[in-house]
Amino acid sequence: MGIKNNSSFIFSIFFLLFFSFINHLSHGADTISANQSLSGNQTITSAGGNFELGFYKPGNSSFYYISMWYAKVSTLTIVWVANRDNPISDKYSSVLKILDGNLVILNESQTLIWSTNQNSTTSNSVVAVLGDDGNLILRDGSNSYQPIWQSFDHPAHTWLPGGKIAYNKLTNTHQRLTSWKNSEDPSTGLYSLNLDANNSPYVIFWNGSKQYWTSGPWNGQIFSLVPEMTANYIFNYSYQDNENESYFTYSMYNPSIISRLIMDISGQVQQLTWLESTKQWNLFCALPRQQCEVYDFCGQYGICNNIIQPFCNCLAGFNPKSLNDWNLSDYSGGCVRRTELLCGNITAANQEKDRFWEISNTRLPEFPQSVAVGSAAECESSCLNNCSCTAYAYDSNGCSIWIGELMNLQDGSGNTLYLRLAASEFPKPKSKKGIIICVTWTRHFGAKYPCRHDTTRHDTGAGVGSVSDSSILYRTRLTAKEMKEVRARDYLVE
Repeated sequence: MGIKNNSSFIFSIFFLLFFSFINHLSHGADTISANQSLSGNQTITSAGGNFELGFYKPGNSSFYYISMWYAKVSTLTIVWVANRDNPISDKYSSVLKILDGNLVILNESQTLIWSTNQNSTTSNSVVAVLGDDGNLILRDGSNSYQPIWQSFDHPAHTWLPGGKIAYNKLTNTHQRLTSWKNSEDPSTGLYSLNLDANNSPYVIFWNGSKQYWTSGPWNGQIFSLVPEMTANYIFNYSYQDNENESYFTYSMYNPSIISRLIMDISGQVQQLTWLESTKQWNLFCALPRQQCEVYDFCGQYGICNNIIQPFCNCLAGFNPKSLNDWNLSDYSGGCVRRTELLCGNITAANQEKDRFWEISNTRLPEFPQSVAVGSAAECESSCLNNCSCTAYAYDSNGCSIWIGELMNLQDGSGNTLYLRLAASEFPKPKSKKGIIICVTWTRHFGAKYPCRHDTTRHDTGAGVGSVSDSSILYRTRLTAKEMKEVRARDYLVE
């Protein structure tokens, strides 16, 4: 009886192990076949051990992504993300697998959230293979030379050697590098790099619409506005243009050098190379070269500087809209007012009028409106009388006002801007200690401290007494010794 039970137990263990082998990947494999899936902590690794693919959770995020990273770099560095805009919550109940000839991700509810989305007639023999160049290839197992789909055609924020950024002339479509949203969120960010459809240069766009940098045209050896490319002892550049497509690609003269080009969250294209001696990524070049050349990098009511980090600060009277985003180097949300303006605010009818804060040596915001006035005072009044006006400037070009949010501000550009703020944002006048009201002075002090009539103007606030008496009221300023004696007699009202 004991022998029979023991045999049954061993058979059960064998069955479970066999089933697990059939349906899940063994550690170190580079291929996902039709009868396999990847979940939890399982990964696949390229044959030469250069790259690894599996579930990845960035920083303090609660979400997981199917991602690819360098296997031989000690600092975890992500180079590709499949489901960047559709994360999952549970990596153990979600799977990456071959389904109907496509590589797909099913989330914890077994709902399809990402797919290679190809028409395949050989679904039973399709495999996904991770290459040593960082290219994840979907192919028919019987035809290893013709990919059905490859990750090099669908880059995220990283451009690896051997990949390309192309413009397809037949379908009128672009391959793009697109930045992450922030350092802990790989979803599609604001900045993208692609090849110009009408010419040879590469261009960078903000929010898919505003171009703020160009590489210049290809001159046969380099892009004209990127002289760093003359250092071709490291990188082998190639530009191709034919009837089907135009594209740019590069490779390393020394394949042992680990290098990558990224569309960074800073809005700059950066070429980085791994230095094993320091265990760090070394920045080879960043374009555009100045951080503040990135369009609207600091968001609305933020101001950029090229000298001191952090590069972004809020204007006076404003705070970051999302401090958490700013801590993750995402400044795009900009800044918000600490105090609402009086103009147009029906709950602040008895408060002081809005005022203007002078910001000197700055680049003026975009989209000014010209106003025909004859003086700086009239320009100020023009803005103050318009509840939608948020700032004005007056110079040799006349009066300019800004309606709505201020964008693309930068320190150090020589202009003066007057920013509209609530009066409460300005420092209160300092109190005039020592100013008292003198009432029938000789009644209290006689001739020792004669009451000195002061006709100069004084601020009316703390430190000025108010005494009602049938005698004449005077203001006077006393010496420190006199003040001490006055306080001793409790005649100073504060």
